[in-house]
Amino acid sequence: MTPEISVVVPFRDEERNVLPLHEQLTAAITPLDISYELIFVDDGSADGTFARLLDLSARDPHVCVIQFTRNFGQTAAFAAGFAHAHGRFIVTSDGDLQNDPADIPRLLQRAQSHDIVCGWRKERRDNFLTRYIPSVVANWLIGAVTGIRLHDTGCSLKIFRSEVVKPLNLTPGMHRYLPALASRFGGRMTEVVVNHRPRHFGRSKYGLSRTFSVLRDLVRLRRFMRMATDPSAGPAVRLYEIRQILETTPPRR
Repeated sequence: MTPEISVVVPFRDEERNVLPLHEQLTAAITPLDISYELIFVDDGSADGTFARLLDLSARDPHVCVIQFTRNFGQTAAFAAGFAHAHGRFIVTSDGDLQNDPADIPRLLQRAQSHDIVCGWRKERRDNFLTRYIPSVVANWLIGAVTGIRLHDTGCSLKIFRSEVVKPLNLTPGMHRYLPALASRFGGRMTEVVVNHRPRHFGRSKYGLSRTFSVLRDLVRLRRFMRMATDPSAGPAVRLYEIRQILETTPPRR
């Protein structure tokens, strides 16, 4: 059966978050009575993350696991997930439990009439100086350059119609600008306020340096947006040498 939704989640050194996230995703989606798949991407973890993911794939036929042989980055993880997704809608989320799966039904409801639904972490549970302030600055700059003005571009909890993200040719770091890139294939976009939870396990992969990365990207962002929608660039995952990616895909039932 073709799933209605595909949930794509990158993990890197998040072994303590894997099982709780799976339980919460299952609890949020099962009552919707729709077909779904969970695509979990291990982005070169050095801890027991992949072992936890393999255990889940053996027990839950909804789970598909992709393992990178090394850390390729979050953009590559999303690109690989998009390439393997079969759902009509593609949900993206972080693997650190700060995004709340309980918000997915509300976003999915809005996705029935929109191409892109973005989570807005209105009440952030992050460090004010190293996470909140850089996020505000980055959101304003991205909006000024792309014309896509969102309160929270960096929130990973989003839902896309599959046809607006599967064709994208993503280059490293471009996951930050997915709404702007995907808007070239579908312009109906909205935001939904979502719950943002404090991190309990693991450590954040981002800080003040992220703002400087955004500043560097903005100089070339319009060119990246053209490249992302250029069919001649070939499949997105080709940029990450998919031959180096190990896959374990459980039988679909």
